Amino acid sequence: MQSIRVGALQMAAAMVISGSVGWFVVETGLPAPTVVFWRCLLGGLAMLLACVALRLPLGDARKRRCLPWILAGGAALTLNWICLFSAYPYASIGVVTVTYHTQPFLLVALGVLAFGERPRPAQWGWLLLAFGGVVMIVVATPSGTTPSANYFTGILLALAAALLYAIAAAIGKRLVDVPTPVVVTVQLLMGSLLLLPFARWPGDAPSHGWALLLTLGFVHTGMMSTLLYSALKKLPTLLVGVLSFLYPVIAIAIDAAAFGHVLGPAQWMGSAAILGAVAGMNLLRAGGMQGGTASDAEHDQKC
Repeated sequence: MQSIRVGALQMAAAMVISGSVGWFVVETGLPAPTVVFWRCLLGGLAMLLACVALRLPLGDARKRRCLPWILAGGAALTLNWICLFSAYPYASIGVVTVTYHTQPFLLVALGVLAFGERPRPAQWGWLLLAFGGVVMIVVATPSGTTPSANYFTGILLALAAALLYAIAAAIGKRLVDVPTPVVVTVQLLMGSLLLLPFARWPGDAPSHGWALLLTLGFVHTGMMSTLLYSALKKLPTLLVGVLSFLYPVIAIAIDAAAFGHVLGPAQWMGSAAILGAVAGMNLLRAGGMQGGTASDAEHDQKC
């Protein structure tokens, strides 16, 4: 019981940190590729220090069958952040974050298309509910006016980010032979190399630009990831699903407080539909795992 309490606190802290990432990204005033470059570089260094401190075997990443999957997942993770951060100025942090939470359903779709999986009828029902939620978000802006082309661009970028994250997650299921922090460390450092040609020195950022970037790297990536991985080993899947809702709730609250972006009625209904569908999927998954911990799901398939 004590372990579950600690895990719950760690998970809650990780989700609160994640919920504030949009504000930090927007405040830098830098292009998305530059922000992602610095997040990957600084976050990769933070994760490297964590791996050394935890004495994790970094050499496991060189396993022949795993390395190509690690690199492919790193590319998907990097592109996912570029799309996500690019979406914020178009459709607001709150709307983008909720739309981004369609990841579980895109992962189901990937399973059908790529692996021939057959979702249960209940999963199809939750998938349709989430799709309806996205439609509600798209049809009206907070003011009730017709959405602009920029708004549609933000929604499409958020969906693209969700798809890329789903791809990274699907690849991650193949990497159970390598500790997750080691995988993420390699992926982050690889992402910084991929984006090096597009990166800019943050000289034109606000005076506190370096503080924002350091926070994104060491807190929103290094600390958040460490808290999350530790929590997943302690918590039942259902509790992980419940606590994960702190992420969009915090993002919506910060968006309203910092930028005055308040969701309109249709967006609230769409958000409720998407998050309700995610809750339903979590219940199905928790029931299928019969109360196992969240980390049990990572042992489905070996690389």
